[in-house]
Amino acid sequence: MKFSVFQVSRKGGRLKNEDRMGYCYTRESGLFVLADGMGGHPEGEVAAQLALQTIAALYQREARPTVKDVKAFLAESAMAAHQQIMRYASHKAMLDTPRTTVVAAVLQGTTATWMHCGDSRLYVVRDGRLLVRTRDHSHAERPKPHGSDMPVNRNLLLTCLGSPTTPLFDIAAPLQLQRGDRIMLCSDGVWGVLDDELIVHTLSSGKPVSDAAPDLAEMALRKGGAHSDNVTLIALEWEMPDSADDRSGVSTETIEDGVFASTIQAGMPASDNEIDDLDEDAIERSIAEINEAIRRSAARKT
Repeated sequence: MKFSVFQVSRKGGRLKNEDRMGYCYTRESGLFVLADGMGGHPEGEVAAQLALQTIAALYQREARPTVKDVKAFLAESAMAAHQQIMRYASHKAMLDTPRTTVVAAVLQGTTATWMHCGDSRLYVVRDGRLLVRTRDHSHAERPKPHGSDMPVNRNLLLTCLGSPTTPLFDIAAPLQLQRGDRIMLCSDGVWGVLDDELIVHTLSSGKPVSDAAPDLAEMALRKGGAHSDNVTLIALEWEMPDSADDRSGVSTETIEDGVFASTIQAGMPASDNEIDDLDEDAIERSIAEINEAIRRSAARKT
């Protein structure tokens, strides 16, 4: 497996950066995650960090060196992250809970599978055009009633991790990758000020992702101005294992069994923000909750 990747996060005009992102990989699998802590609720940066740490910890446990059931892993890890945030809030007796959006993608074999909750997005660009974009869990992206032209606040989300209600999320069917495909995960500080056409044009400009990604971040910061939101993105280009060119990138072919590489730091923003290790009971409860949510959703459709 071979890919080129670049990640960048800037505070913008905010007092602090509540976005978190990172990636980790084994010889045959890679995980890319981005979380955007929600303003208006306390400690959004903690919720985002907890989401990254939880998903990465479960990935490290499951990727041996591949994840057997990627869609199940994404569902279970999202629910486990939600539970960790709720446990943190309960431990601190918080009146309001920290909350975050999240988008995560697993690249394995020759396919990409992703999950998202809230309005952090994933884009796939192929041959200069937008192939796929996630649909936000927001009122702005809900289908409007026929003939309605009422303005909608895009910041009103339908779901997130850390809310008292069970989060909802979408998991995509595996996408067969082609050499040169570019995938970007980003927070709303990027797409909120740059339209899809500009994002696609910049990602497919012919520049390596190590140039295209910071270009997008700088454009978002300039467009956002003095009141710019946090700007965070991870961009990667898929390359075939037998690529004959000399472009720099991450090649996992020389990684030994059992080796796990990660850019996701284990530390929390403050020393008193420690969380307990993931326990099996909590994970099983998370799995049971999502299975019950799926069952209820199927029942409503029939």
